[in-house]
Amino acid sequence: QLQLVESGGGLVQPGGSLRLSCAASGFPVDYYAIGWFRQAPGKEREGVLCISSMDGSTNYANSVKGRFTISRDNAKNTVYLQMNSLKPEDTAVYYCAAAGFRQCVLSDEYDYWGQGTQVTVSS
Repeated sequence: QLQLVESGGGLVQPGGSLRLSCAASGFPVDYYAIGWFRQAPGKEREGVLCISSMDGSTNYANSVKGRFTISRDNAKNTVYLQMNSLKPEDTAVYYCAAAGFRQCVLSDEYDYWGQGTQVTVSS
């Protein structure tokens, strides 16, 4: 059974950092496109960044370029979201998702989703 579990969320001050983890089971993460999405209260879910299967190419939303990075540890079957220089507008529930297409996309056309982890950026 394919499963994704996010962890690492919490409360952080503006300018701080967090690293989210997306632990996968039931499939190898390097064979699937993995995306990170977020949804703030009252807003639609948006794609933040993603990593493609096999070649590991990435796509980033403009709002996080230069601040967030995505990485993959095949040995741990986990994808990470490193978030630096956090802003209050980054506050949201963050989800990871997986899909069988080769090139990742930031639209929510993914087949498998985790349960989400809350990130709150506030002083």
